Amino acid sequence: MARSLSRALLGAVAGAALGAAAARAAYAAFRRRPPAGDEKTWTRTNHRGEPITLLEGPAFVAGASAAAAAVPGLPARHRAAAVLAGLGSGVLGAYDDLYGATSSKGFKGHLGALARGEVTSGAVKLLGIGATGLAAAALVSRGPADTLVNGALVAGSANLANLFDLRPGRAIKVGLLTGVPLLAASLAKAARGDAAGASAAALAAAPLGAAVALLPEDLGERAMLGDAGANALGALVGLAAATRLGRAGRLAALGTVVALTAASEKISFTKVIAGNPVLNRIDMWGRRPAPAPAPEPTGGDSPASEAAQAPAAAEAATP
Repeated sequence: MARSLSRALLGAVAGAALGAAAARAAYAAFRRRPPAGDEKTWTRTNHRGEPITLLEGPAFVAGASAAAAAVPGLPARHRAAAVLAGLGSGVLGAYDDLYGATSSKGFKGHLGALARGEVTSGAVKLLGIGATGLAAAALVSRGPADTLVNGALVAGSANLANLFDLRPGRAIKVGLLTGVPLLAASLAKAARGDAAGASAAALAAAPLGAAVALLPEDLGERAMLGDAGANALGALVGLAAATRLGRAGRLAALGTVVALTAASEKISFTKVIAGNPVLNRIDMWGRRPAPAPAPEPTGGDSPASEAAQAPAAAEAATP
């Protein structure tokens, strides 16, 4: 038991450290030379109306995938599954970041467009992440039924994480709130002498380390995960759940993912979080305060007053 726990702790610490170091190194490298186009290609406008870079996403994908490939103690199948899930969902997310259109949103929008014969970038991403999720699941599952459940969990988690990437640090916080308990449960499993707990701990720790290392950039509103980073984070946490949880736990997790994804088509997560004191406190931790409302103009509307109100209007209008 002691040996199994020591091996699990070593794998978890190594995975987190490798993920953090690789993600920071990749972020610094991508800021100097982006993986595609130039810096402007990856610049977007955030909820305040301020410019922000999406390069955090590719940095997370590179860091988490490199850590999964190098961390000691992972069986070859688990290692390959993690690299496939992380890189596959990350590359597809980056494609949507760079070439996506906003005319269709959500499952309903993309599938509706597909039914009309229009192949949107979002539909390509959804179908591609579904395929990579199933392929990754096949490497760690026992039989077709397990593969379907695990594949849906990986792909669904990838999509769900992206739905939370609307405010600074939110997607990473959700990833940590779900991933840390999985890591703790894996270590507890290893402490009981189960060797599978060691590999599950390393699998969970690698993306968590990469996410924590990039959290200051996200909270500081200098960078955001975008589809690339959020999809990869969700996929890797989903894969960790698929390898750690029993069938009942995986079905419960999948049901939660499906329910939240369906709810997102009808309600705004941002409004729900803002209306709950506990969730709002967690959501605001480490962030800049919300912008104060602009003063009412006294001498008629002017270009200056309209510019002052733009960030607040952007915040209110963002779902």
